[in-house]
Amino acid sequence: MLANALELGCDCLGNIHYFDVPAADSKGEPFVMQNAICMHEEDYGIAWKHYEFRNGLFEVRRSRRLVISFFATVGNYDYGFYWYLYQDGTIQLETKLTGIIQTAAVPPGETYKWGGTVDDQLGGPTHQHFFNVRLHMDLDGGGNTVTEHDFVPRPWGHDNPHGNVFDTTTRVLSRERDAAAIANGETGRFWKISNPNETNSVGNAPAYKLVVNPSPLMLAQEGSYVRKRGGFATKHVWVTAFDANEKYASGDYPNVHAGGDGLPRYAAQNRNIENADIVVWHSFGHTHICKPEDFPIMPVEYAGFMLKPTGFFAANAAGDVPPDRNSRSVLAGEKSAAATCCHADPG
Repeated sequence: MLANALELGCDCLGNIHYFDVPAADSKGEPFVMQNAICMHEEDYGIAWKHYEFRNGLFEVRRSRRLVISFFATVGNYDYGFYWYLYQDGTIQLETKLTGIIQTAAVPPGETYKWGGTVDDQLGGPTHQHFFNVRLHMDLDGGGNTVTEHDFVPRPWGHDNPHGNVFDTTTRVLSRERDAAAIANGETGRFWKISNPNETNSVGNAPAYKLVVNPSPLMLAQEGSYVRKRGGFATKHVWVTAFDANEKYASGDYPNVHAGGDGLPRYAAQNRNIENADIVVWHSFGHTHICKPEDFPIMPVEYAGFMLKPTGFFAANAAGDVPPDRNSRSVLAGEKSAAATCCHADPG
């Protein structure tokens, strides 16, 4: 209901298709959000490249991604949600945070103690933004399993004489209470969603990897209403058995319930999630310490995650992207020079 009506050439650029969205307002009356969702395609740098110095051969392919996006204005903040679909099978969600910060007057000679000073006698409170995605997985058919992985150094020994070997641990998430977890950048922790009932080209289960970016967790104290109502933000990853009635990470009515609803309640049932119909939930966000650069309007901050194929394809899914002649490129100092930038043969 808070989505923006997008305008051509502003939120999206290029060859654009807009979607209107039928919805209901706060009184239950139907209306249509005009141009609420935008779909377009854009260049995204290098898809893959290699220079073979032995024979002078090099190959380069440009990456293009399909973008499906919308913006929602929630009070003083504007949030953009951009789904990116890449040619190599990667799926990314990038959330863009912008808008106008909430400010407070600061008496002359006093220091603002609840956040950062953004202008003369004006402060912005330190606060947090949290999002959660509900990913009802059906990877390569029914029956999916989630595993948690960490990179750990192998101790010195006859199987590690030079001290440079490291291993990857695997933990199968079998029950809901096993699955609520926190990301760990030190160990490169990641999660794989696989289908143990299928076999890929090398004899393993086809899978996708959840790549979690550095992200804060809920900082409000245990027992506070904020933490009770936003319990989903105390963990980065949750996995639950699918239930059509469990749609929202904080429950159906987060503004009026006393707390404890949503993911903490769902996971407390401790249902089986191994080789089952599952939902992967990912919480991510941004802790905002206001600064002068955020005033009078805040430049975009980014948060999000990726899903990357891991044994889902038999080879690089973008391997057959054809070479492209970049006819729009102009070499410095020349009026026009169409450069073939993506393919070259020796000689």
